[in-house]
Amino acid sequence: MNKVDFKGSVVLNPVPVVLITSRNKSGKDNVFTVGWTGTICTKPPMLSISIRPERLSYEYICETMEFIVNMPSSEMVKAVDYCGVKPGRKFDKIKDMGFTMKEGTNVNVAYIDECPVTIECKVKDIIKLGTHDMFIAEVVGSHINSNLIDEKGKIHFEKGDLISYCHGEYFKLPQNSIGSFGFSVSKKIKDSKKQKDSKINNNKKIEENSKNNFLNKNNSPKNSSKSNSKKNYINKSKKTSNSIKFKKKNK
Repeated sequence: MNKVDFKGSVVLNPVPVVLITSRNKSGKDNVFTVGWTGTICTKPPMLSISIRPERLSYEYICETMEFIVNMPSSEMVKAVDYCGVKPGRKFDKIKDMGFTMKEGTNVNVAYIDECPVTIECKVKDIIKLGTHDMFIAEVVGSHINSNLIDEKGKIHFEKGDLISYCHGEYFKLPQNSIGSFGFSVSKKIKDSKKQKDSKINNNKKIEENSKNNFLNKNNSPKNSSKSNSKKNYINKSKKTSNSIKFKKKNK
């Protein structure tokens, strides 16, 4: 495939698009849209968001070192776009969009109840980069719509009708899985296990057959005849020996 050198842009797309809620020390809430976010660690669970320093939310988060990641559904795309283009210093975006706000469990920040997934975060570090600064945060709690979780406790994000962002466009995430983690090698592992089990079973059969053959050989009529001949010979020898002893005694 022919490729063209493409300079001057980050082409890592698509990316999640989320709504970040924050609260300043005076108790005022704000929301804005973030495209630069992602998981960065499993244990402890951590994620990052990148924010321009001129944003109002930048100021709020620096004050309290807390925020909530709200993952919107496709029906919220208009609100997502609005919160990304309207400045928080001039507009009350939460009121404008009619969001239902609920208090977080582990942070002093409210989350958007209309979002199917919300993630509570505490900032651990801020890395100054260029146009954006990266906020490294630990996940301290989350709220997930019950219809996304099955009876085994597995989360089905495809049921959340989530959206992504790609070069200025919003997209619905696909709902059809094209594979699962480890599927590329799972068949090989199963085949290898089958071969191993088959080999073990074959070895057991060989051992069993050998044992049965040995027992059958020893219990065969031929061997029985030999055994009887041997016994007769021994008995005959004993009689002869006793006869000789008796004669010697009579002498």
